[in-house]
Amino acid sequence: MAEQTHPTIVDGWFREINDTCFPGQAFTLKVDRILYHARSEFQDILVFKSTHYGNVLVLDGIVQCTERDEFAYQEMITHIPLYLHTDPKKVLVIGGGDGGVIRELLKHQQLAEITLVEIDETVIRLAREYLPGMARGLDDPRVQVKLCDGFEFLRKASSAEQSEKYDVIITDSSDPEGPAEAFFQERYFRLLKDALRDDNSVVIAQTSENVWLNIKYLEDLTATAKKVFPNTRYCNTMVPTYTSGQLGLIVCSPDASKDLTTPARTPTAQEDENLKYYNPEIHHASFVLPNWADQLLNN
Repeated sequence: MAEQTHPTIVDGWFREINDTCFPGQAFTLKVDRILYHARSEFQDILVFKSTHYGNVLVLDGIVQCTERDEFAYQEMITHIPLYLHTDPKKVLVIGGGDGGVIRELLKHQQLAEITLVEIDETVIRLAREYLPGMARGLDDPRVQVKLCDGFEFLRKASSAEQSEKYDVIITDSSDPEGPAEAFFQERYFRLLKDALRDDNSVVIAQTSENVWLNIKYLEDLTATAKKVFPNTRYCNTMVPTYTSGQLGLIVCSPDASKDLTTPARTPTAQEDENLKYYNPEIHHASFVLPNWADQLLNN
C-alpha cells in the first residue's frame, strides 16, 4: 500500500498556511505519520500523529486540536460559561464533534441534559478512533447527539417553549469558512439569544482570531454581538498549536448587569481535581487585555 500524502505536509512537516485567516505567517508541526485523510461531504479532514503533540485533527488545512494541548481550549470554552451560571441544567453545544467540550461538561454533575449538534458525522467517528481521550463522553446517557446543521437546529430551538430552551450555549465551530461561516453573523447571535432560557443564561463562541492576528475582525465581531447582547466581552486562552499561540472567545449574556469576568460559582473540590487549566483566577485574567486591544474591543 502506498504511503499516504497530503498537500499540507512537505518534507515531514505539516504546514498551516492560510492567507485569509492568518496572513503573513504560518505554523508547522513535525509529522510522524498520516493516520487518515479524506474529504467528507463538508470538508477536507486530515488526522496525523505528530512527533511531540500526539494525534492532530486538521480540518480544511487548519489545526483543530492536538492531544497534548487540547484541554487549554476545551476547558476555557466550557467552564467560563458554566461557572458564570448559578445553576446550569441544560446545555447546547454547536459543533465540537471531537467530544472535548462534552468531556468537560460531564464534570458538572448538576447538568441534566447536554445536546451536541454536529453537521459532519465523520468528525465524530474519527474522534472516537484517533482522539479517544476527547471523545470518551459522547456515549454518556446525559448526552444527545444530533447530526444536523447547527443553524437550522437553532431556528427550531429559538421557537420552542421556554422550558425547552438552554441555560448555556457553546458554539465550538471551526473557523468562519465553509459550513461554519454562518456562525459569525448577526442573525446567528439573534437565534442564540432566542434559544436561551432566561437572563441568567450565557453564550460563548470561539472567535477564530485573536488580537494579534486580526483585531479589525474582532472589532466587527464584537460589534455584531453587541447589537444582540449588550453584555458582550472578549477573552482568550493560550494554546501552543493554534496560530500565534492564542485563541479568542466571545462571551455574551442577556443580563446587562452580569459580571462576565468573575465566576458566579467556583469549582467544587472534586471538580477542581479534574481541571488542568481552568481556575477562577484564570477566568478573570483571560478578560484582561493589553491597552490597545482593550480600547478597540471594549471602548
